[in-house]
Amino acid sequence: MTTSQIPKSAAREKELAELRQRIASGIRKQQIFAAVGVLFTTFAVLVLVAALLDLIIDGAPRLSWDFFTSFPSRRAEQAGILSAWVGSALVMLVVMLAAVPVGIGAAVYLEEYAKKNWFTDIIEINVTNLAGVPSIVYGLLALGLFVYQFGFGQSILTAGLTLGLLILPIVIVSSREALRAVPIHIREAAYGAGATRWQMVRDHLLPYSRGGMLTGVILGMAEAIGQTAPIITIGALTFIAFLPEMPVTSEFPFLSMQWIWSDFTVLPIQMYNWVSRPNKDFQINAAAAGVVLLFMTLLMNGLAIYLRYQVRKKIKW
Repeated sequence: MTTSQIPKSAAREKELAELRQRIASGIRKQQIFAAVGVLFTTFAVLVLVAALLDLIIDGAPRLSWDFFTSFPSRRAEQAGILSAWVGSALVMLVVMLAAVPVGIGAAVYLEEYAKKNWFTDIIEINVTNLAGVPSIVYGLLALGLFVYQFGFGQSILTAGLTLGLLILPIVIVSSREALRAVPIHIREAAYGAGATRWQMVRDHLLPYSRGGMLTGVILGMAEAIGQTAPIITIGALTFIAFLPEMPVTSEFPFLSMQWIWSDFTVLPIQMYNWVSRPNKDFQINAAAAGVVLLFMTLLMNGLAIYLRYQVRKKIKW
């Protein structure tokens, strides 16, 4: 070994030592960051579990069949959530009929048909921004547009359209992501077989992306069912002791649309009414209604996960 090779070898060893030191320092920082993340996540989960347990413990004594089949009452021990959960179900029906076709149609248009220009860029920016708009703004919009301008009044239709607007950005964004997740060779194979663009969308793109779309739709509806501010803004009743006319009747034509014009209340409004009362028994009723609302939300989220799993299991890429 010559004398000129010794300094080069020492410099090489020094560089390797510095590299190992930097790698070790990066690993330590990564481990510290991961530990802090686990700590904060654990803390958040414990707080959430504690809040849920407190809600369940307070509300469990009131959960009975009478609680589900009784109307609200001025006597806490006789009060129930019949009109509230029926109203929530009917409002969610309008939300689904209003938001799902429009949201999926808009997603298909933006992803498959719209040209990439300044106009579509403006639409995409606005759709993204609308997902972060406070819900009270949608309530004010609905109050001026649906209640006063269109004359729909303080009805189930107004509430459903309001919440439909609220979740529309979620449906559009999730549907577009589901469409983008379909491999490009599916489109190319359809075009190669002579399919038109609509045939490709209808027979290939939508079936392959419906799992992600269903997930986005149900998660959006799970968010809408717990909204209170926009429903209060449009004038939902806080005390109601009757049910709207049901959509299905026993007489021909067996369907009725009168229910969409009916006054209504929903579970969040009923909870708000009971929480605002000083009587402790009403607080227990509110906790029980909260348990029901929580169960409905978890049920919808669970349904989304199940449907996504079933759809993906049947798909062969």
